[in-house]
Order: sequence, then structure tokens, then C-alpha cells
Amino acid sequence: MSGLLLALRSLLWTLLLPGMFGVYVPWRYFGVSRVHVDCTDPLDLLGLLLVVIGAALLAACIWEFAHRGRGTLSPVDPPKELVVQGLYRYVRNPMYLSVSTMVLGQALLARSTALLLYWAIFFTLVNLFVRFYEEPALRRQFGDSYVRYTDRVGRWLPTVHKKS
Repeated sequence: MSGLLLALRSLLWTLLLPGMFGVYVPWRYFGVSRVHVDCTDPLDLLGLLLVVIGAALLAACIWEFAHRGRGTLSPVDPPKELVVQGLYRYVRNPMYLSVSTMVLGQALLARSTALLLYWAIFFTLVNLFVRFYEEPALRRQFGDSYVRYTDRVGRWLPTVHKKS
């Protein structure tokens, strides 16, 4: 039963957080609902590819939070264990980067500079949230293991680990 409850909580928070900022707002307010993809247009194909890649990476992150961390993506229902596997092995914030990738893809599809501005504001606010709330909270919760993790893995730029 606890696995089902965790899955339902993960689904709820996915709809409320990345679903709102990465899907609903662009769809409702920036013209994405009126987009007709032309499969012969390279810009449309790139935009579509970014949306699909962003959604797939987001799903992988949500799975890691539930499977390994035993929590959700919400700050009010976070993982109980520090998640450093999967995409988190390469970058500390792959979930935000996934949503950003989706929004950038939609901006290409809609040919919308307004959506590009929305993305810039979104990413700026996310960066402030990460730096001034999320990282201090994770340091308090996970202590030295989080500090060691931040020393090894970049906040926004992927870190490539060399095999020994």
C-alpha cells in the first residue's frame, strides 16, 4: 500500500509542479495549444525533440526520487534519502533542467519570444529557490554527505566522471 501511496503522491506533485510550469502555463497562455507540428520543418522537429527529451528525463528523475529516495519532487514531501544515482550522478538539478528543456522546446514550436521570456524568468526564480532554500535545506537534512555531493557534482552543468 505504501508503494501505491508514494506513486499517487508523486503523480499529484508532478501535475501540480512541473505540470503547471512546464505544460499548463505554456499550453494555456503562450499559444502552445495552437501549434501544428510540421514534420518537414527542422525547427519544429528540434522543438518536439526537446519536449520529448525533457519529459523523458523528468520521468526518470521522478522515478529516482520515489524509488531510491522514497519521496516526491515536492519540497513538502521530499525524498528521505539523498538521491545521487541516475541523472543526479551528473548534475544536481536535472528535474529543473528537464522542465527547462521542455519549455524551451515549446518556445521553438510556438515561435514565441514571450515563452522564451517566461523560461528566463522561470529559470531565474528556480535558481534563486535552489541557492537560497533548497541547498541550505539539503545541507541541514543530509549534512556532510550532501556537502561531498556538491563538491563532486555541478548545480547546472553536468559533471562527467572518469572511470578509474
